[in-house]
Amino acid sequence: MRIILIRHGNPNYEKDCLTELGHKQAAAAAQRLMHEGINEIYSSPQGRAVQTAEYFSKASGIKDIHILDFIREIRYGREGELYDDKWHPWKGADELMLEGKNLQSNNWRDYPVYKGNFATIDADKIGEETDKWLASLEYVREGLYYRNRRSDDQQRTLAIFCHGGASSAFLARTLNQTFPYMCALCHFSHTGISVLRFDKTPGSLAMPVLELLNDDRHLRDVE
Repeated sequence: MRIILIRHGNPNYEKDCLTELGHKQAAAAAQRLMHEGINEIYSSPQGRAVQTAEYFSKASGIKDIHILDFIREIRYGREGELYDDKWHPWKGADELMLEGKNLQSNNWRDYPVYKGNFATIDADKIGEETDKWLASLEYVREGLYYRNRRSDDQQRTLAIFCHGGASSAFLARTLNQTFPYMCALCHFSHTGISVLRFDKTPGSLAMPVLELLNDDRHLRDVE
């Protein structure tokens, strides 16, 4: 099984929709994705992700867009300080690097920028729900890896249109990395494409292979 994560196009966050540039990016991404053999489309429930997914739905003829509520964008901040930059998880990761902190520490939740931060709560929730969703697809987590409980080795490719923070949390869980490390590693472009490949052999126990990370070459001629 292959899972393709696609960040939404350039957004108007206030209206939760795509900008004019975002629509152009989504159209370019849809054409790029036509080469991936996608079988099913999933999306965050948020408007900017759904609109991006709709471009590929129309291009591919796959009408159904399945909504995954858990893959909505993460919040950051604390009560009364929502979206305050001092709680920004990506800037926080950069600051921790300047301090020489280990972003892969098991104690990352105790670092001041992440302790009590909604980003940490939401990232952990996405990780938990990711495993539940994968189990529904017959890839069941055992310790650090995933057991393929499918009875056949047919390759399926699923596209998930979502968000930068949600993608970081999804990848952190499936690749056994910390959320701060993924924040530092992945500054996702609008409509950036990332690909995970899970072992299709029935009975296998493995971690997914990261085939592609944040590919945005389709945006070269988009203005």
